[in-house]
Amino acid sequence: MSQEQEKKVKTSAGRPRNAGANKPQGYRRPYHQKGRRPQNRRTEEGAEAPKMRIVPLGGLGEVGKNITLYECQGDMMIVDCGLVFPDSDMFGVDLVIPDFTYVVQNKEHIKGVVITHGHEDHIGALPYLLKQVNLPIYATRLTIGLIKNKLEEHGLLNSTKLVEISPRRKFRLGCFTVEPIHVNHSIPDAVALAIECPAGIVLQTGDFKIDYTPLSGGPTDLEAFAEYGRKGVLALLSDSTNAERPGFTATEKKVAQSFASLFRRADKQRIIIATFASNLYRIQQIIDLAVENGRKVAVSGRSMANNTKMALELGYLHAPEGVLIEIEQLNKFPPEKVVLITTGSQGEPLSALSRMASASHRNVKVGPGDFIIISATPIPGNEKMVTKVVNGLLTLGAEVIYESMYDVHVSGHACQEEQKLILTLTAPRYFLPVHGEYKQLKKHAMTAASLGIAPKNIHIAEVGQNIILSEDSLELGEPVPAGALMVDGLGVGDVGNVVLRDRRHLSQDGLVIVVATVDCHTGEVLAGPDLVSRGFVYVRESEELMDEARRLVVQCFEKCREENVRDWNSVKTRVRETLSSYIFRRTKRSPMILPILMEV
Repeated sequence: MSQEQEKKVKTSAGRPRNAGANKPQGYRRPYHQKGRRPQNRRTEEGAEAPKMRIVPLGGLGEVGKNITLYECQGDMMIVDCGLVFPDSDMFGVDLVIPDFTYVVQNKEHIKGVVITHGHEDHIGALPYLLKQVNLPIYATRLTIGLIKNKLEEHGLLNSTKLVEISPRRKFRLGCFTVEPIHVNHSIPDAVALAIECPAGIVLQTGDFKIDYTPLSGGPTDLEAFAEYGRKGVLALLSDSTNAERPGFTATEKKVAQSFASLFRRADKQRIIIATFASNLYRIQQIIDLAVENGRKVAVSGRSMANNTKMALELGYLHAPEGVLIEIEQLNKFPPEKVVLITTGSQGEPLSALSRMASASHRNVKVGPGDFIIISATPIPGNEKMVTKVVNGLLTLGAEVIYESMYDVHVSGHACQEEQKLILTLTAPRYFLPVHGEYKQLKKHAMTAASLGIAPKNIHIAEVGQNIILSEDSLELGEPVPAGALMVDGLGVGDVGNVVLRDRRHLSQDGLVIVVATVDCHTGEVLAGPDLVSRGFVYVRESEELMDEARRLVVQCFEKCREENVRDWNSVKTRVRETLSSYIFRRTKRSPMILPILMEV
C-alpha cells in the first residue's frame, strides 16, 4: 500500500478506521468512543493541543446562582449569571448572587457573557456583575428583552452591549466558537451551547427538557446534539434538576387540557391563576382559553406586567384586540367574564397572591365567587409559605386548585430518560453534572455511569473548583475565589455570616441593651445603668427580673472600679458575662446583650 493510500484510511489520531473490524463477536468499544471519531487534537506533529479550564462559580450543590467560566489559550468566556433567592434563615436578605472576585481579577481576558435563557437563576445577577465589569452580553431575542428590563431598573441599559444570537448561528469569542442549540424549557428562546476551542468541544445544555409536542418553537434540536456527538465531545455539562425522577417530563399540552377542563368547571366564577412571570407558554395558554370562553384578561404583579408587555411587543405573546384589560378595570366586568393572571405561586410574602390571601391587595378582594389555580410546584423550602397562602385564600371563601392531581403544572427540566438520550447522542469523554443539589448531581452521575461512561471520567464539581481538561486527562488545579454574596437593600456583600448569626440570635432570644455613663478617670458610674429589652421580655411585666439584673450590673461596675479595670472592652465583657449567666439561670434564654458605655 502506498503512503497516500495509508493516509486515507487513518483517522486524525493515526488509527485505521477499520481497526476494530476483526474483533470477536459481541465486542463493544468504550462508551466515550462509540459512534464518533476519537478526539485527539494536536496543534502540530507530536504536540498536544492546549488544555482548557472550566471554573464553576455557582449552580453546584444548589438550584440557582448559575455561572460557569471557560478558559483556553488565555481567552475567557462566561455562561449565565444568575441569582438564588434567600433561605428562610437568611433574615432580611433580598437576593444571593455569586462572588465575582475571580471574574474581576481576569476582566481583561473575558470576551463576553453568553446566556442560555431568561430565568432569574440564569440572568438575575447580571446587573451586579456589570456594575463591576462592563462585558458584552450574548443572548436570544426574548432573553435580551428580559435582560433589558432588568438593566433598565439598575440604570445600566445604555452602557451595556447586547448582542442577539439564534440557534445554529455560530459566533466567536476569542478562541471560542459558540453555537446555540434550540432546547425546550418552560420559557421560550432557551438554548444549549456548543463551545468549541483548540482543546475540544464542550456542550452545556442549560436548563432543558425534550418535548415532542411543544406549544411553540419546535422540539429540542436532537440532531444538533447528535452531530456534535459524531464530531467528538470532550465534555458534557448537563442539567440535573430532575435527575431523581424516572421517565420523561410531561408535555406542556397536558397542562392545556387540564386548564380547559378547569375553565369549564369555573363556569360563573372569577378565575385567578398564579404562575411564574417568566412562563410565557402558560400565559399564552391562559389568554387563548380566555378568548374561547369569552373572558377578559388582566395581570397583577410588577414582574408579570413587565414581562407580559415586553413579550407582546416582541411577538412572543398574542392577544386579540380588547382582550387584555388593566387591573383597575377588573371590577367593571361580571366575574364570569374575567381572568386574572398573577404572581405569587411560591407564596412570596410581598407577591400579589399573598396580598390577596391577607385581604390587603389594593384592587382585588377575594371571596366565595373566586376560582383560584396555583399553576406551579413549590420550590423546596417554599412549601410552608405556599400552604399559608392557600389557607388564607380558603378562609376567604375561594375555591383553590393547588393539588398535583389536576396537572396544572409540568416541569421545564429533563427527567432520567431524557438525560440518558442526551448522554447517548453526545457520547462525551468527560461528564460533569450541573444545576442541582448534590443528591441530584450524584444521581445524574449514576445515570451516566449506567450508560458506560467510566467513573473516572465523571466528575461532580464544587463551586470554585478549577477543572483542567484535555483529551487524555481531567485534573484539578488551584481553586479560585468563589462563593455567595448577599444583597440586602442597596448593600452587596456587607451582610456576611457574622451579621446573619447576629440576626438569627436576635430572632430567637431578643436583645438586652445596658446603657451607662462612666467617669473615664475613676470608673465611677455617673448615670444608669439602664436596661432596655427588645424581643426578650415585656419590661412592665418582668420588673423583678429587670431590677435584679440592674443590681447585678451595678455590682459588676463596682467590682471593676475596685480592681482598677480601665479597659472598657474588659468592662463590657464582664457586664455581658454577668448578665448573660443570670438571665439564663432565670429564664433559660440567651438574648444578645449589648453594653453601651459613655465616657465623661
